[in-house]
Amino acid sequence: MAALGRQMFVDASLSASGRQSCASCHSPNHAYGPPDGRPIQPGGEHMDRVGLRSVPSLRYVLPRTPVWYREHQRDPIERAIEIDSVPTGGFARDGRFDSLREQARAPLFDPAEMANRDDAALAGRLRAAPYADEFVRVFGAMALADDAQAVDGLAAALERFELDDPSFAPYSSKFDRYLKGQVRLSEQEARGLRVFVDPAKGNCASCHIVAPGANGAPPLLTDYSFAALGVPRNRKLAANADPTFFDEGLCGPLRQPGSVGTDAKYCGMFKTPSLRNVATRSSFMHNGVFDNLAGAVRFYAGRDVDAADWYPRKGKTVERFDDLPAEHRGNVDQLTPPMDRKPGEAPALTESEVQAIVAFLHTLSDDDVQASDTNKHRRAR
Repeated sequence: MAALGRQMFVDASLSASGRQSCASCHSPNHAYGPPDGRPIQPGGEHMDRVGLRSVPSLRYVLPRTPVWYREHQRDPIERAIEIDSVPTGGFARDGRFDSLREQARAPLFDPAEMANRDDAALAGRLRAAPYADEFVRVFGAMALADDAQAVDGLAAALERFELDDPSFAPYSSKFDRYLKGQVRLSEQEARGLRVFVDPAKGNCASCHIVAPGANGAPPLLTDYSFAALGVPRNRKLAANADPTFFDEGLCGPLRQPGSVGTDAKYCGMFKTPSLRNVATRSSFMHNGVFDNLAGAVRFYAGRDVDAADWYPRKGKTVERFDDLPAEHRGNVDQLTPPMDRKPGEAPALTESEVQAIVAFLHTLSDDDVQASDTNKHRRAR
């Protein structure tokens, strides 16, 4: 089944355009992330549509991602005890899928991605695929006779490929070798790791965990939690041309309304991504607003010190957290260091500390991953 899923993952004929496969956005040569510097990848029936969010890497977060907990489904006593807990887990940036199989279906039918109209259209493409006979051998004689059953088989095979193929979790980075005692970090990389974990400095490890897990399991550089960071609006996104449109993560527009309950405190929250292979990317944050790694690190430390560096002016004031509607800007985390500074205070990180963190983040790149051509020239900008 995994071998069948591998063929489907790279098959562009499964899209309405005939030009886009899963691998078009999740390139095996780029940690199963985007192969270029575009903040959002194009797709659709005519390859002229773009979605709302930057493409995440499929490496590492797959087998150990917990199911997203829904607070409104929890026991009332349990909810009272854990009233301050934040949502955790799930697949996609808003955690709306509970399994890889469920997640795999979404881009197949998204009008801005592979754009299949319905099960019948996709099943027809499967029947014409060169591996159709193999599909029947794996899933049974009637597997392609029923449209819904055919699509379920496709999703199951993609899930099996992502779970079984070792390329999704090679653990081949310098940091992995460092944890095993096989190499030393350079002076700058070691300093970057210290600043990364220091709760009074970067405090990055409070969400991007670097400590090995149970039985020495390699860390995945995420705790799967959700946070509202107040990332600046990316005005290059087509959807953002409408000033009334906002992508609020857990509150939609891609999650179904009401799926996180009625508490508006979740609006603006997105899932913490793994930082493995982050230095090979060319766009950062859920909306791809930053195009270099050092700039993304600076944002955390400097967001509240001088808001004019990050947000536009509206009249005589700076419009902070401009990618959220005004009524939900209070959800943005302003308590967790280093995002707890006041205007005019010194940022938590000096420029040399920013560069040290960037150096450490480069140690998280797997040996087989290629940096995009764009990012090769933006590592320390």
